[in-house]
Amino acid sequence: MLRRIIYRIMAGLTVLSLSGCLVAESTYLKKVEEADNLTREYGDLKLKYEKLSAENNALKAEVATQLKGKQELEQLLKAKSDTLSQNVSDLRQKVAALEAENKELLKAKEEKVKEVSNTYEKLLQDMKSEISQGQVTISELKGKLTVNMEAAILFDSGKADIKPDGLVILQKMVATLKGVKDRAIRIEGHTDNITITGALTRIFPTNWELSAARAINVAKYLQRQGLDPAMLSAAAFSEYKPVADNGTREGRSKNRRIEITLVAKD
Repeated sequence: MLRRIIYRIMAGLTVLSLSGCLVAESTYLKKVEEADNLTREYGDLKLKYEKLSAENNALKAEVATQLKGKQELEQLLKAKSDTLSQNVSDLRQKVAALEAENKELLKAKEEKVKEVSNTYEKLLQDMKSEISQGQVTISELKGKLTVNMEAAILFDSGKADIKPDGLVILQKMVATLKGVKDRAIRIEGHTDNITITGALTRIFPTNWELSAARAINVAKYLQRQGLDPAMLSAAAFSEYKPVADNGTREGRSKNRRIEITLVAKD
């Protein structure tokens, strides 16, 4: 009876021992499985970390490149801005200089126009008698002043020498013309279209020679009266610059003329 009890007790202890071993082994296996899982997770996390680190380094490099590019761009823009500012400053100075020059030119032009206008007024006064008789006209257009005199008041028909009455008329203008400083004085000879014939052709073969001789004699007279010869010039136009119809006597009379014109200096 006692043995049976002891046997049962021993059997029970054996079962308990085996059961404890099985429990311990099961726990161990679970721990191993958990360790494997953790190892795999660690490996995955390490790979992700390495990938993220690589991406982070790439982003840092890109940011650094962009920052360097930005700095270079800023430097370039600053340089261009400085150059542009300098160019603008230079242009402003040039504009200011041009404006000052334009003011001076405008002032000089106004003074010249004023001078021409004063000369015009004086010549009107000098020649009022001849103007009233229709022998002389004086015009002023865009700063160009012209005294138009019919040839008949200065020359006899077919002649180039200034007649005494003509000298008196020219003398009236001498004082005013001497006051002209900033203009050249051009004397133009003009004729009608009647062909020169007879013995007169030995002196003046054509109207060219006649118009030239008359203009030259007027210029020489003005020089003798004290006008600067460097300010004087003579031009011949013959019959080729008419101001009236050569088909009428009155028209031909107007075309036979001497014009004294104030022109810009060369």
